[in-house]
Amino acid sequence: MANEVITKPAAQEAPHLRRVLGKRDLVLLFVVAVFNLNVVPSIAANGGVTVWLWMISLILFFWPQGIAVIELAHRYPGEGGVYLWAKEVFGDFHGFLSGWCYWTNNMMYVPTVMLYFVGVSVFVLGEGHRGLADNKAFALTASLVLLVLLVVLNVVGLGVGKWVNNLGGLGTAIAAALLIGLGIVVCTRFGTAVTAADFKIPANPRFVLNSFGVICFGLVGLELASVMGDEIDNPQKTLPGAVAWGGVLAGLLYVGATLTLLVAVSKESISVLQGIVQAVSYMAARVGVAWIVAPFAFLLSLSIAGIGSAWLGGSARIPFVAGLDSYMPSWLGKIHPKYATPYAALIVHAAVSLILVVINFTFSGAGVQETFQKLLSLAVVLQLIPFLYMFGALLKIAAGDSFAKGRYSKATLIAAGASGLITTSMGIALAFFPAQQITSLYSYEVWMAGGTLFFIGLAAFFFFVYGRRKAARKLATAAPAL
Repeated sequence: MANEVITKPAAQEAPHLRRVLGKRDLVLLFVVAVFNLNVVPSIAANGGVTVWLWMISLILFFWPQGIAVIELAHRYPGEGGVYLWAKEVFGDFHGFLSGWCYWTNNMMYVPTVMLYFVGVSVFVLGEGHRGLADNKAFALTASLVLLVLLVVLNVVGLGVGKWVNNLGGLGTAIAAALLIGLGIVVCTRFGTAVTAADFKIPANPRFVLNSFGVICFGLVGLELASVMGDEIDNPQKTLPGAVAWGGVLAGLLYVGATLTLLVAVSKESISVLQGIVQAVSYMAARVGVAWIVAPFAFLLSLSIAGIGSAWLGGSARIPFVAGLDSYMPSWLGKIHPKYATPYAALIVHAAVSLILVVINFTFSGAGVQETFQKLLSLAVVLQLIPFLYMFGALLKIAAGDSFAKGRYSKATLIAAGASGLITTSMGIALAFFPAQQITSLYSYEVWMAGGTLFFIGLAAFFFFVYGRRKAARKLATAAPAL
């Protein structure tokens, strides 16, 4: 087998990362990483049936995810998260593929967050400046400034960068509370046109099917802290409680925000890209508090910056660990001599994201919402592949002859693993069903299948070709000494 040719790198002292994340930091990190107000409009636009999809996903996907994160982090503590877990349970290639999909998904997701930030932040400047979001020069400059700022803060260290995550978590919670509170006021004073029929499955549910994968995508994030396992203070004690609190808060915020949009604004009026701020503007104008839009947009901007920081800093740990394992260039495993952070991996991640931002602005034109939906759907597939390994790991551990209880019993691991594996598989499959913004089914399916195969093929190249050549060079170098 090709992967048997690859040898482990020579033993070396592991880089020392600082343990600076406490329980409060982790709860806020989970809230800002899991709860993303920007995916709510694209889901709520499909109507009230999505509320039932949220409930199903919370029970069959989100709960098993929490079980898996706590159990696997207990059994395999350390830096790497989904990369480390798949590697320990299924072998080196599967670990690399899991981490690779987790990373490449975020290389597409982080640029999207930058664009979200630009679209929302212009509302802070007032009514006369909202057109700046359509100004490519302004949007590109603002995106790059935010990206550089987040990279610098994360290179300086999580001791500093975590405050961006924390501010983002607080901004997310307050913005969601304002949105939900405003929706309650509107419904109380003016009522709502929503009826029980709006929550029934539509006669043609094919557009709704895509939403299930997006909902699963929106619920990922509990595993992010374990990617930074070596930077958590007392992880065995801190992580379980933080996962529980972060998960409950994120789930409640998602359901509440979706219901608010549905009862306060008709689904036909919900914009996929800027739906949250537009909905708040619409509701605030109805109740005579239009002044609230600017501070709301400011809070949401903080939230988006926190999302970008959390996913940039967290997912950059994947190529950092892969660099240490020799399946990617070893310099990706370097840490900063002063700040003890994986600066090389952070810079590479940011550089790729920068290229994608520039490409987006260079080639964007008509059909922006369709392009957004295609990128989102491919990101869903790549993001969920590591979760197949994560839930599969629970089943393999529980089925082992030498099973020893970790955090949970064998029955709990089997239930969580089976539920999560089935739900994740459905989420991936349903992502191939086009959303209502898609105009060409053929181009969509080519994009989805081709993109998925391209990234998996690229992972195989780095592992089997690059990794084998690197191992051969190390053997050749070591031969004279032997």
